[in-house]
Amino acid sequence: MDAARQERLPQLDIYRALAITGVLHVHASSFAAGEQALNSPYYYWLNWINIFFKFGTPSFIFLSSFVLFYNYYGRPVTKSLIGNFYRRRLKYILLPYLLASIGYYALTLYVNGVLMQQPAQNLYSFLGALFTGSAYAHLYFVFISIQFYLLFPLILKLLQSSRIWVKWAFPLGLALQWGFIFWNKYQLHIVGKGSLSISYLAYYMLGAYIAINFEGIKGWLVLPWNELRSGHKRLIVLLLTSWLSAAFIHVQLWYEARHFGIWTDSLWYELLWNVHTLLSALVLLYVTFWIYRRAPRRVVAFLTRMGELSFAIYLIHPLLLAVYRRFRYNIPIDSLLYVGFIYGGLLVALAGSWMIVQFTFRRVPQAWTVFGSVPRTLVPPVKERQGYTAGDDSAQAGMKGKHGA
Repeated sequence: MDAARQERLPQLDIYRALAITGVLHVHASSFAAGEQALNSPYYYWLNWINIFFKFGTPSFIFLSSFVLFYNYYGRPVTKSLIGNFYRRRLKYILLPYLLASIGYYALTLYVNGVLMQQPAQNLYSFLGALFTGSAYAHLYFVFISIQFYLLFPLILKLLQSSRIWVKWAFPLGLALQWGFIFWNKYQLHIVGKGSLSISYLAYYMLGAYIAINFEGIKGWLVLPWNELRSGHKRLIVLLLTSWLSAAFIHVQLWYEARHFGIWTDSLWYELLWNVHTLLSALVLLYVTFWIYRRAPRRVVAFLTRMGELSFAIYLIHPLLLAVYRRFRYNIPIDSLLYVGFIYGGLLVALAGSWMIVQFTFRRVPQAWTVFGSVPRTLVPPVKERQGYTAGDDSAQAGMKGKHGA
């Protein structure tokens, strides 16, 4: 493919919107599903929200890989290309990650009353958190993305070298990911393995495979149902039914464990999470193109803007959730009002983050230092060429951006 002529895919902003919706559901329900509401009569629903929507982060990783290989696979790997690739990530990913890590870590120390105590120990502890993606719970995603950016030129060169590598990209990624899962379970025992990129290698390689073969795949995405071949229709039905089956089994397994204490071998949780979220990445891709083709323009515009802001929303929404949760007061967990309170947190996190981010992008010239590259639609015409999103940027290649070179 000639990357210089790659078709822009505005549908992918909708994909980002659906993925960030998944992230917000998981984070809004995490405390309730994990411990607070275990005895609530509405616990099944709260657990369902928390587990069903776990496709958010894996889908972003899949999309990030898709965007990168869609834009770069047809280009020769030169010093100029690699230099520009890393300059943009240093500016629009590493810097926001650093500032977010400092801000969240300092806030955590302040809330715990130890911000000004033992500064040397706090600094050492912060550096450890920075280099493990654990300065705050959600920052592991950006840390994973940084790891994949370090690997990207090598993987790109490998896949460019032979179509055989492309053909086997996903099976090899899946095999390496599961090899690590077994190795860690029986020997390494790394507690924070979710912050290591190899834990998501199958998603990354699936994104690469689909991007490289997109010309042959996009027919089943863009054609109306009545124009699809019968084989494609059967494949879509199989995909959707398999996805729903895996998702509901995954939900039930966690419900039995959390609510009744009936735990099973950890490999079953790994397997169902893996199957559920891999299928979710493909379902979201199909649904995204369907929404873009069939939904009212206002819905498309709403989701597009949400997708454009998704990286910045991801960075800031836990702060709003933390503040919101301090206002629960005496809402009993066995009331329907408590379920409303959980969903209220989701809405506050989304709407509040959206307003803050959009205002900052429009009013603060250096907003990119905190929130990453500015969506082109929010850049004044005179400044349009200075720092707008360029398609392959960022955990923003997965979370926001346009698809040009």
